[in-house]
Amino acid sequence: MDDCLFCKIIKREIPSEIIYEDDDFLVFLDIKPATNGDSLIVPKKHFLDITELDEELLLKMQKLITKLYTIYQEKLNCIGLTLTTNKDYAQEIKHLHIHFIPRYCDDKVGYLSNKEILKDLKEIKDQLTN
Repeated sequence: MDDCLFCKIIKREIPSEIIYEDDDFLVFLDIKPATNGDSLIVPKKHFLDITELDEELLLKMQKLITKLYTIYQEKLNCIGLTLTTNKDYAQEIKHLHIHFIPRYCDDKVGYLSNKEILKDLKEIKDQLTN
């Protein structure tokens, strides 16, 4: 897509701090990191979101995540990993990307939740299973 930020990064029209590249994916550092090494895993082919990804590419992405995590543990001494992706409402850039966030014991990155709007767990289960 001509106006997609990530497509432009993939084509090198916009600079980025690329840390990994293969035939299918580009991995670069997030310009608004939550932790040191916070990266984005982006397929080179434009997909809107994760629901458009085929099984073969999804498997390749999973293998890449495992490979990257080993490298991040070695090089950055992270002790955990948070992976996120968005669809629709919270998806700022409409090109599939996985937020690969290395975790550290002192990173102070909390979980996102708004306790004021949360329903009882049983109510949610009933909504999802009935």
